[in-house]
Amino acid sequence: MANSSLPPYHPTSKPSKPICGTSFSCKSTNFFSLVVFLCIISYFLGIWQHGVSTVPIKDIAANTACNIATNNNTKLDFNAHHSLDGAGPTSRKTYPSCNARYSEYTPCEDANRSLRFSRDRLIYRERHCPEKSELLKCRVPAPYGYKNPFAWPASRDLAWYANVPHKELTVEKAVQNWIRYDGDKFKFPGGGTMFPNGADAYIDDIGRLINLQDGSIRTAIDTGCGVASWGAYLLSRNIVTMSFAPRDTHEAQVQFALERGVPALIGIIASKRLPYPSTSFDLAHCSRCLIPWAQYGGIYLIEVDRVLRPGGYWILSGPPIRWKKYWNGWNRTRKDLNAEQATIENVAKSLCWKKLVERDDIAIWQKPVNHLNCKVNRKLTQNPPFCPAQDPDKAWYTEMETCLTPLPEVSNNQETAGGELAKWPERLHAIPPRISRGTVEGVTAEVFQQDVELWKKRVSYYKIVNNQLGQPGRYRNVLDMNAYLGGFAAALIDYPLWVMNAVPVEAKINTLGVIYERGLIGTYQNWCEAMSTYPRTYDFIHADSVFTLYKDRCEMEDILLEMDRILRPEGSVIFRDDVDIVIKIKNIIDRLDWESQIVDHEDGPHQREKLLVAVKKYWTAPAPAPDQDEPSKIH
Repeated sequence: MANSSLPPYHPTSKPSKPICGTSFSCKSTNFFSLVVFLCIISYFLGIWQHGVSTVPIKDIAANTACNIATNNNTKLDFNAHHSLDGAGPTSRKTYPSCNARYSEYTPCEDANRSLRFSRDRLIYRERHCPEKSELLKCRVPAPYGYKNPFAWPASRDLAWYANVPHKELTVEKAVQNWIRYDGDKFKFPGGGTMFPNGADAYIDDIGRLINLQDGSIRTAIDTGCGVASWGAYLLSRNIVTMSFAPRDTHEAQVQFALERGVPALIGIIASKRLPYPSTSFDLAHCSRCLIPWAQYGGIYLIEVDRVLRPGGYWILSGPPIRWKKYWNGWNRTRKDLNAEQATIENVAKSLCWKKLVERDDIAIWQKPVNHLNCKVNRKLTQNPPFCPAQDPDKAWYTEMETCLTPLPEVSNNQETAGGELAKWPERLHAIPPRISRGTVEGVTAEVFQQDVELWKKRVSYYKIVNNQLGQPGRYRNVLDMNAYLGGFAAALIDYPLWVMNAVPVEAKINTLGVIYERGLIGTYQNWCEAMSTYPRTYDFIHADSVFTLYKDRCEMEDILLEMDRILRPEGSVIFRDDVDIVIKIKNIIDRLDWESQIVDHEDGPHQREKLLVAVKKYWTAPAPAPDQDEPSKIH
């Protein structure tokens, strides 16, 4: 079962009492005690004045008319006013376990469904989600023998074989030092196709060419990430990487990355924009990622340009870089490789990128800080043209175009388009440029500062209702399903965890660009569909008003079944929503066999918004037949 040294967390057990140093300090407790004392004195004065019969003090304290919650451990009586019996027809439904062959089911990247789509530009490997009639109504099992992952940082280098029972990469990438099989576990030496001496040494090589240490580079994107060793080793340098790769013949590469505790999603650059806003990343990277950068009018580099911030860097290692040395080993002709590099160079120039350096196996380009000179120099050459008026942040099932996304206007050549970002870690709490420029409707600097303080308070309370959230190392992979400005993630920044900040495409305002400007990462998501990730990705999920947002858009049970799919056994969830919706959620997750408890809002019992704290129980698929080494795959 679990191998954590921490005691199991049960949401139905009594939350630990507040102590000095939490948001509910001794000073606050003394204040509430004084109020209760004054209420009792007032009550006795009323008795003396009006001749009411004497009531024992213990009953007065228990039934005081002041009704102040001085103890946050009080169990609430919801059933008296909000009956679980009225939660609707789902109250009679059960959710059985899916067959063991679904243990790695990723609905929108299902191999059977993908084969229906065009192989041109690898469109068949993009998201293709099931129709409503195809949705599974069962719980995806963990493979037999599943164990809680190693705690970070040990997980960077180790994973249990039972959790990802695939040995293909240990054979295919044996000479490249990606991954090794060792008894009941995998080891990740940190190698890669283009960095046989390890990711750390490779990053050191990059650090000799551009500055990775001054906080100016905080967010990175790794296209075709393999098992994400590059992103894993960048974390120690305070650079957080969005790693992605398709679900392809390199079985489970993204799943390995997630098992290691490294941010990653299943994804591919094909025909749709990547699910990130414009100017998101300080650094983009491709190490032999096999993306045909020179083809289709340079459309893939054009997409990298869209998501790269002004002044950001693009790093390419592997074919065709240093082709004069490697051409024979790559089984390609000199002419072919020379032509490919020349085309890449020409596309980069057409985007107004500057080539900074090419040394050994690494080439680095830099995007301009604004398009002032670019527009002047491109009066004669309009290939690619600047995009017409559009929303550069729109990136959910949005077709890529062969046009250059224009940067915001500037007044001089030195000005950074859209506003200069503060260096990390100041960037986290500095006013994001999108807000200071007034481009996020309804969000001012004051609103931003209030949100920062609000989430500090809320996360302090979360650590009381789920005391394991405050224990460093208990959770590693965290998902915020409705992230808004990233306040929840920011309040957890000092813990050894990372947060995937999802901004629903149905949200009233698009705030994902603000999240990236804070030095955090995230993605767009429609929660009526599955997420592009493997089962058991997340240790902890935060769902703030998600079900209010999706009310009447899709079935609550389908969202909860997706949460069950991507949550690890013994993983935790905190829902916060209107009390009537919370009751309906609890009705369903009881049938998912989660443990759960409804608790008060941090501001007390009189708030309609409530919290539902839940834990997914540990369970796995049954033991396979003796002659079956690995679980069946879905093909």
